[in-house]
Amino acid sequence: MALEQQIEELRAELSVCSDDAERAQIAAELELAKAQLTAQERRA
Repeated sequence: MALEQQIEELRAELSVCSDDAERAQIAAELELAKAQLTAQERRA
């Protein structure tokens, strides 16, 4: 459940962020969290 919450929070941050560098970092964190969630779901 924690990963789903993290993904939602990152999406929210990304939607209001106006700084390009920060947007890139948030987007990278979001992709990592989504990959972790996918891996976790495959193990279950």
